[in-house]
Amino acid sequence: MASLNQRLVEAREAFTKAGIRPDEAALDAEVLARNVLKWDRAAVLTQGAEPTPADFDDRYHPLVARRAAREPVAYIVGHKEFWGLEFEVNTDVLIPRPETEILVEEAITWARGHANCRRVIDVCTGSGCIAIALALEVLEAEIIATDSSAAALAVARRNALRHGVDSRITFTQTDLLEDVEETAEVIVSNPPYVPHSDAEGLQPEVAIYEPAAALYGGEGDGLDVVRRLLAAAPKNLAGEGHLVIEFGFGQDEQVHEAARQAGWEVTRVRNDLQGIPRVAVLRR
Repeated sequence: MASLNQRLVEAREAFTKAGIRPDEAALDAEVLARNVLKWDRAAVLTQGAEPTPADFDDRYHPLVARRAAREPVAYIVGHKEFWGLEFEVNTDVLIPRPETEILVEEAITWARGHANCRRVIDVCTGSGCIAIALALEVLEAEIIATDSSAAALAVARRNALRHGVDSRITFTQTDLLEDVEETAEVIVSNPPYVPHSDAEGLQPEVAIYEPAAALYGGEGDGLDVVRRLLAAAPKNLAGEGHLVIEFGFGQDEQVHEAARQAGWEVTRVRNDLQGIPRVAVLRR
């Protein structure tokens, strides 16, 4: 009977052969094994030299094959951590990224600095990770979360129920803000912003498995959805409220220009951990 360590080595080799970076391959092999065994990392380290349970191979090998086909680990195990919370994910929603936590940080900072913040709208909510994080951090605010995808909203509702904030979030299926009548002091969005022309250069994990409607923001610079949001948001923005949006690599100048043309002022831009401009805070 093979040991767990042997199976991890085999999985790492399969992943690197498939084009996955060695460091990522090692982590993925372990994460999938832990998912099968329901072990923590300490158990893997202390029991890795021991023979695997009788049914391990039958359960582990199909997961290894899926990852070797470049399916993201988050979709294989069915969850992803964001803001210190675990969220259900599947191919109906984007996998939450660490850089999106910057958007949450900016929204929280603005909301906590203004006693009159009673409502936040999250546009293109996907898995609901932004809306749920804000519901847990800005306790006095009602949250409205919109998405055009009924399947994505079903995932978001389950995540809201999991984290006990389902009674504080109103989920609305609509295009951006079309069917939202309420106004909010803060509007946040991680909209589709990848140019269609970039599709061939994306990692297979993204291009093949993540939902195209949540990824691609149009031809040209990919900011078609952002421009529509800039045009639509004023009717839903209360008083001196702010709009906080995420955008992609190399899009900061275009975002500034699109904002100016639509009558917005960019008051702050946040970089991600790689120093890439990633989140813009805007006001009318």
